[in-house]
Parts: sequence; structure tokens; C-alpha cells
Amino acid sequence: MKFHKAFTLVEVLIVIVILGILAAVAVPRFAGASDDARTSATQSTVAGVRSAIATYRTSAVILGNDPYPTLVQMTDGSVLKFTLPPNPFTDIGGVQAVSQAQAAARGVSNESAAGWNYFVDNNATPPTAIFYANSSATTTASDGSGGNQTANEL
Repeated sequence: MKFHKAFTLVEVLIVIVILGILAAVAVPRFAGASDDARTSATQSTVAGVRSAIATYRTSAVILGNDPYPTLVQMTDGSVLKFTLPPNPFTDIGGVQAVSQAQAAARGVSNESAAGWNYFVDNNATPPTAIFYANSSATTTASDGSGGNQTANEL
């Protein structure tokens, strides 16, 4: 007589139950990873652009020019030394000009037209420039009061 070695039905069921438990524990831990990635990408882009604006401002003030770049200067490569990525929440690229009231309120304007908003007024006292994401999607960044910030608040 030949005996074939194989797993019994009970052994196979135990393995399936263990895999099910592991999946039930692991999947929820990684479910929000894409939201965290979008939030981090938005924060990184906004910080990079604001840093480039600050660098531009330093040079412009020393040279006696307007302290903040215009929208054209922002998009033609003279301020940003990197390609501005699309907004991670809308997947739309480009920068659009917004009004002072919209910028002060971090208002979202025509989300399908551009991924980023920019306001500049070099004639104000003091001169003002505001750059932010053109999306009101909720992020994973805390707002400090138990809730989360929206992308345009980053």
C-alpha cells in the first residue's frame, strides 16, 4: 500500500482562518495610506513653492524690485526651479490667479481649471502673496481642534 502525504481539511481550514485574521488586522492599517500620501504631497508642494517665493523675495528686495513674483514669473520657470506637479487631490495642474478676498478666505475657485491658486499684490502695504491648493478635499492633517484641515488650508 502506498500512502500519499497531504494536508487534511482541518489543517487547510486553520491556515485559511489564520490568513483571514491577519488580513482583517493588516488591511485597515493601510487603508488610509493613499490619503496620507496625498496630504504629504500637497504639503510638500506648497512648502516648496512658498520657499521659492521667499527666495525670490530676498533677491528682489536686494535688487529693489517688486518683492513678490507675478503669476507669469511663477509659471515661466524664473521662480520655480522644479515642475509644479498636479494637485494630488484633483489631479489637475497649473496655477490660476485669484482675488484678494478669495485668497484671504483660501477660497476654491473653478476646481477643474487649475490645481493651485495664487494671489499677489506688490502695491499693498505690506505687499502680499498667497499660494495654496485649489481643492477643498479633506486631508489627514489635523486642524488642532480634533478635525482635519482641507487641502486649501494647508
